Amino acid sequence: MNTVKEFIENGADENFHEEFKEELEEKSEELEFMRAIDPDKVKDGELSGIPFVVKDAIATEGTVTSAGSKIIEDYKPVFDATVVERLKDQGATFYGKTNQDEFGFGTFSTNCAFETPKNPHDPERVVGGSSGGAGAIVAAMDKPLISIGESTGGSITNPAAYNGVVGITPTYGRVSRNGLVDYGNSLDKIGVLAKTVFAVAKGLEVIAGHDEKDQTTVGGAVPAFAENLKERDSMKVGVPKQYVELEGLEEGVRENFEESLEKLREKGAEVEKVDMPLLRKDISVSSYYIIAMAEASTNLARYSGMRYGLEKDPQDFEDFNDYFSEIRSEGFGEEVKRRVLIGTYARQAGYRDQYYIKAAEVRQKIINQFKEAFQEYDVLVSPSMPNIAPKIEDAEDMAPEKVYAMDTLTVGPNLAGLPMISVPNGTSEGMPTGLHIVGDHFEEQTILDVAKTFEE
Repeated sequence: MNTVKEFIENGADENFHEEFKEELEEKSEELEFMRAIDPDKVKDGELSGIPFVVKDAIATEGTVTSAGSKIIEDYKPVFDATVVERLKDQGATFYGKTNQDEFGFGTFSTNCAFETPKNPHDPERVVGGSSGGAGAIVAAMDKPLISIGESTGGSITNPAAYNGVVGITPTYGRVSRNGLVDYGNSLDKIGVLAKTVFAVAKGLEVIAGHDEKDQTTVGGAVPAFAENLKERDSMKVGVPKQYVELEGLEEGVRENFEESLEKLREKGAEVEKVDMPLLRKDISVSSYYIIAMAEASTNLARYSGMRYGLEKDPQDFEDFNDYFSEIRSEGFGEEVKRRVLIGTYARQAGYRDQYYIKAAEVRQKIINQFKEAFQEYDVLVSPSMPNIAPKIEDAEDMAPEKVYAMDTLTVGPNLAGLPMISVPNGTSEGMPTGLHIVGDHFEEQTILDVAKTFEE
């Protein structure tokens, strides 16, 4: 596969393909012409000519990588992140960066220092977070596109659902984090958003694999996810009881989910409810945020005005404490400050055992509970988000604890490092909703196949 046309023929719906068939053919001819006059400018590869965009927390050589924060708003890396290198090596063309919540701290992309992106389905509504821009641009673009996002607690699933696109979050360790502005090192995962299951499968196939610059990546050959895609005529599907009984699950979201289960049954799936008590909101969300904030506060300690980003003349301050406080007060947004304070508190001597260690123990129990479930079921499914994208003004007025609770359906799988994919499954009040499919570790092919079965 080496042309834009082939990519779309294998990966887009019929209407999209027919509408832009002429444009795609012209693009293919243009690429052939460019190869003839200057072969060094166009690389042949699996994604030749396909445009890609990158979440602003992922390094791109010579292009600002601000992670949505004023404290590093002028930072231009001198290298590409491994995922960017791999896309370019396969001929994909870098088009730009996408907006996000500052350092990934948010659910709606309303915490960005550089304005709030708007949902292409309704500009009064949010795009989701923290990879909000990465999801919105896929929905807004009338072109084939691979969008690279990053998830710590659900930040690919969330914008995929709110924008009506496909988003895959791989197993922790499947994709290199080299070049990522870290949020939580034990939680962060780089993934792909696109219009179709085929497109995210191909994108994941290209960016996945061992990287000597990231020792958490796994070795071995990367499966041919896109080539191996197939519909399944039988599967055993588990539905976590705690997710479908979640307080605050909107009726339209619930109805679309029930219809999705029925469609899976029609495809031969055996669907059962499964009791997973550790996925309750008061357990999984609390454990996730303690761990995530503790790791975030450690990572953000580097932004002190000494080596990175915003700086001032130290001679204007009495001591370094005043200097650091001034830099961080000016450079960090309110949500970043909140998470630094909570995270620092949770890992302090005297509180570490009470909060961080206890949360880590709960995390292991959640992993064990998922492992038990996958001995019985091929995949676990739920709504992707409990609601449709709220209006921007409503999201900005939400109390932090209510915002954090929005992540209930995604933080459990993220804590466990599991692969997951969100696919569009209808609309409610004119806005998209998503079906969330979770698999066992390194079972990306399984969740892709189930997603493809549902998509068809």
